[in-house]
Amino acid sequence: MGILIAIIVLSLLIFFHELGHFIAARIMGVTVEVFSIGFGKTLYAKTIGDTEYRISAVWLGGYVKMKGQDDANPLKKSGEPDAYDTKKPWQRMFILFAGPFANFVLAYVVFVWVALIGFDALSPTIGKVLENSPAERAMLQVDDQIISVESEPVLSWDEMSKMIKSSEGAITLGVLRNGEILTLVLTPDVSESENIFGEKEQRKMIGIAPSGALVTLHYSVLESFGVALDKTIDASTLVFMSLIKLITGVVGVENVGGIITIVDFTAKASAIGFAVLLSFSAILSVNLGILNLLPIPALDGGHLMFALYEQVRGRAPSESVFYKMTVAGWGILGALMLLGLFNDITRLLK
Repeated sequence: MGILIAIIVLSLLIFFHELGHFIAARIMGVTVEVFSIGFGKTLYAKTIGDTEYRISAVWLGGYVKMKGQDDANPLKKSGEPDAYDTKKPWQRMFILFAGPFANFVLAYVVFVWVALIGFDALSPTIGKVLENSPAERAMLQVDDQIISVESEPVLSWDEMSKMIKSSEGAITLGVLRNGEILTLVLTPDVSESENIFGEKEQRKMIGIAPSGALVTLHYSVLESFGVALDKTIDASTLVFMSLIKLITGVVGVENVGGIITIVDFTAKASAIGFAVLLSFSAILSVNLGILNLLPIPALDGGHLMFALYEQVRGRAPSESVFYKMTVAGWGILGALMLLGLFNDITRLLK
């Protein structure tokens, strides 16, 4: 059941990506010859206007085929006014960017949904106080609940940590202890710790650890818009920084995951709960959007790079350069997919 849910999630994410391209193409006056849900053998097809809408056998995403664009033959041209290849560079850039943009919009909408239905987060309840720490000197105790930092309400451990990290000088904590609210003042220490990429960094800490208790957070309609925006930005930053760390060698290539890992994680998220599945799906959507913006000619980002070059230089790159870079792009993409698959199989064998 988990695998089926994972396939449905991935299909929907790719479907919305292609829907973004489809809508943008129609806005720019480009004829979309095929809009397919799934790949492979056509199970059902119906032509409406100039577009053939298909349901194909392999339900893992979908695709749009525009007049004047053929990934199998990148040098193929149409020359007709309603074709992709005859549109101005900025119009093609609009169409290309619309796919990844649709993934960001989808992630935002899903995060709004998560905020409305509620999700579990670590409670800002203390499970341990470190010796000789600012928390111990301020007489914080196990089972104390931090309810505010600098008079700003705190709902989760993550919120509290961010407030402490960005604080300047001494801070005032609101603490709930045995039904009584206390006000304590302390100055965080700057200590060395590891971030999620295993890098050493200096950060402000007060010397406490969470109890592990969970709290369910619910937000109003208006609040959910802001929460969703923060979560979308956080997810985008995490994915972008992960790519940077991978390129610079901070994160090893053995951490690259393929389709098996994605399906496995999605299935596990669905087993934990609906809100967790939605959150993970939103992160996957952001991931799909950012990866497609990479300047690899086989991806939207590569085509954006060509269109931007034409917009700036006033002429398109030569057919020879375009063809060679496109083939190279497919090679890079294929190598990355094989690397992900190899790592997936290696993890399974372990």
